Amino acid sequence: MRVVRSSRHVVARAAPSSPPSFLVLARANRVVHGVDFRHVVRRGRRSATPHAVYYRVARDVSDPMRFGFIVSRAVGDAVTRNRLRRRYRALARELVDAGGRGQDVVVRALPAVAELSWLELSREVRAVLGSGS
Repeated sequence: MRVVRSSRHVVARAAPSSPPSFLVLARANRVVHGVDFRHVVRRGRRSATPHAVYYRVARDVSDPMRFGFIVSRAVGDAVTRNRLRRRYRALARELVDAGGRGQDVVVRALPAVAELSWLELSREVRAVLGSGS
């Protein structure tokens, strides 16, 4: 029986379901550790709307802007929560691309956010975070 080895020259392809790179929020722009989430929520400046609570902590101006999202089961089923996270990530990417730097932001979504359209959500995020970036 002959054993066929795979070639080392095979080029890796992106999965067909993976999002384009321009839609992904870079790791440098994400709050990923629980310690960082807790720090921002406990020490951050709080801004509340009927749909979400935004916490912000200033950092060095040379540091990238970082985002974290808290979307609990109270917001809706898994499809709704994941859609909401994708929308928040896209808005965060727009703010980072517009030159946002020097702060950590954590967004805690409230159940009422599930009914917002993309345009309404975008307006709310820009109203709360756009002026402070």
